[in-house]
Amino acid sequence: MYLTKDEEMLLESENETVRKCMEILVALGEIYGAERLVEIKSAQISGISYGNIGDAGLEWLESLNARVAVKSYVNPAGMDIEKWREMGIGKEFYEKQMMVLSALKRLGVEMTLTCTPYYIDTPSYGDHLAWAESSAVIYANSVIGARTNRESGISALAAAIVGKTPMYGLHLKENRAPEIRVIVRGIEPAYAGYEVGKLVGASIPFVEFDRTLSKDELKAFGAALAASGGAGMFHVKGQTPEWEDFDILAEKIEVEPDVELGGCEPDLIAIGCPHLSPDELKEVYTLLERHGRVKREVWLFTSRSVMNEYAELVEKIRGFGVRVFADTCMVVSPASERFECVMVNSGKAFEYLPKLRGVKAIFGSVEECIRRAAE
Repeated sequence: MYLTKDEEMLLESENETVRKCMEILVALGEIYGAERLVEIKSAQISGISYGNIGDAGLEWLESLNARVAVKSYVNPAGMDIEKWREMGIGKEFYEKQMMVLSALKRLGVEMTLTCTPYYIDTPSYGDHLAWAESSAVIYANSVIGARTNRESGISALAAAIVGKTPMYGLHLKENRAPEIRVIVRGIEPAYAGYEVGKLVGASIPFVEFDRTLSKDELKAFGAALAASGGAGMFHVKGQTPEWEDFDILAEKIEVEPDVELGGCEPDLIAIGCPHLSPDELKEVYTLLERHGRVKREVWLFTSRSVMNEYAELVEKIRGFGVRVFADTCMVVSPASERFECVMVNSGKAFEYLPKLRGVKAIFGSVEECIRRAAE
């Protein structure tokens, strides 16, 4: 892999952290056949819940001695850092989680604690990024037209410190072409993503819906697609910025609704995976006004920045008996484990809750979730 003189100097840096980060990026570049490194506009670091990295990961983070070179965001933690007691999180977990965040903050990483960094600072079309969270990656590539591979937490942090990433995979136009054509009719986008992901795996699908989707629906579709299949990008006819850049495939597969969406009785209804946008919060509030105060445990998840900006709306939602949390979600927080069955409006959460938290899950639209909560 070609390196500039400045990049070669980083490989010989006296700063061990910088040197190790550069070694990681060069190794990845050589493994994947990258010709060179490319400058990135931002990085997003995942896997930072204490429940995920444990004491070994914390010790490693605390050993690092450098500052990030570009704007760097961090994924949700294992708890709401203000309302952790309300979530049922123990003091030891809280203290260790705060140590993880302190170590990242010392490196210059912004404490965004969200899987939706594009609501805080939207990248531009064509920007190169080093993002790690699967739903953020697929949204950036597909809906915005930025370019990022699905990084690991470690490679994203290395890219953040160096300010560059190996130029391979989805950074290259030729690797962004659709590989399979999918027709979707009459299915909730979040659940459609779950079904399409199971069909196409990591292949990039060209998707034709029977109606125009909102950006929030594209977000939900992509999050589920990435969770159940592993794709880093999708194209939607007439909607996503690169859908006309490639030849449309003649062969197609059609996706139909799967009636088996889970059959347990929910003791928690969780909405906000990925984190809720302002429009989604408004939709929940409208549904609560229609259906009334909830009679079940209902948790909403959004980013701290959205919660602060829409504080009045959040308080109105809480007035219906709903708990609203920031900084975390039902998938990354161990708080979900104390429930038997969780109803979600997210194909991503529907995929991950049983696997990562050992919790049964059922799926419903946001309206079905709120209606069920008020029954």
